[in-house]
Amino acid sequence: MPRIAILASHEGSVLQAVLDATQDHSLGARVNVVISNNSDSGALRRARQASVPTAHLSSKTHPRPADLDLAIATLLADRQTNLVLLAGYMKRLGPVTLGEFAGHIVNTHPSLLPKYGGRGFYGRRVHEAVLANGDAETGATVHLVEGDYDSGPILAQARIEVRPDDTVQRLEQRVKCCERDLLLNTLRKLVTEQPTLLKSTK
Repeated sequence: MPRIAILASHEGSVLQAVLDATQDHSLGARVNVVISNNSDSGALRRARQASVPTAHLSSKTHPRPADLDLAIATLLADRQTNLVLLAGYMKRLGPVTLGEFAGHIVNTHPSLLPKYGGRGFYGRRVHEAVLANGDAETGATVHLVEGDYDSGPILAQARIEVRPDDTVQRLEQRVKCCERDLLLNTLRKLVTEQPTLLKSTK
């Protein structure tokens, strides 16, 4: 069964959706480790509650960026990871991790990339920009990860209408639902239809 490692920084609502899908066997994969740069993150708490191995790896545990990069890459390899998922992970991966898992790292983002992507566009900042610009639609994107924030080939997108009565909070909740559904559907396709995106651990 494919092994998915998840990196998350905050509460872990997207992580929870993946954990639920692995536990009810609707995904056809399992989460082999959850890594966070925040030792108090909800993501680590959710993983522990699901009996999934966890690790706090950050500038606090590894002050030198090169050491942190190597620690992340080593842990992913030791856990025989087939696919890496960034689920609200607020840090840029280092060159060792990107090189070792090139083509096998997926990110989810709450906008229709390339709009509202890149450094500084995350969470509510994205939805604030959508409303401020009067966009008629927004949505979510799942893409392969390259060096820059929110860059890399797009695997899938889902669109939703921006309603006249949307507030930032309402839009955020609707996009989160859209994002979770899109991610799970994309992961299922990767597992069953696109095995080349799963890193071999042989």
